Amino acid sequence: MASPEISSLSWGHMKVKGCATAYKDCKVWPGGSRAWDWRETGTDHHPGVQPADLDEVLRKGVEILIIGRGMSEALQVPVNTLDYIKKQGVNVKVFQTEKAVKEYNDLACQGHKVGGVFHSTC
Repeated sequence: MASPEISSLSWGHMKVKGCATAYKDCKVWPGGSRAWDWRETGTDHHPGVQPADLDEVLRKGVEILIIGRGMSEALQVPVNTLDYIKKQGVNVKVFQTEKAVKEYNDLACQGHKVGGVFHSTC
């Protein structure tokens, strides 16, 4: 299965190609996407992205995981989270969200099994 293209991004709004739902924050993986609801894991800007936020995407067989830290990069990504991803045998790249979406889409278009978690506001 291919990783779906992120077709649009603006402050607080993301669209994934083939999905009728718009997201504020989202998770994407080969063959699917869904809203990234921080309340599920108690995530906040500090300390930031937790391994529990990523497990669902990592279980989808991704080779590369892209993390979008927000438009102003307010969302933190702790070292222990990066270590966790690497221990799963997955490469990880962390960017400001607009750059993260571009990188994700580029890799998806090249046929990579890429997944991502993206924060579309601060």
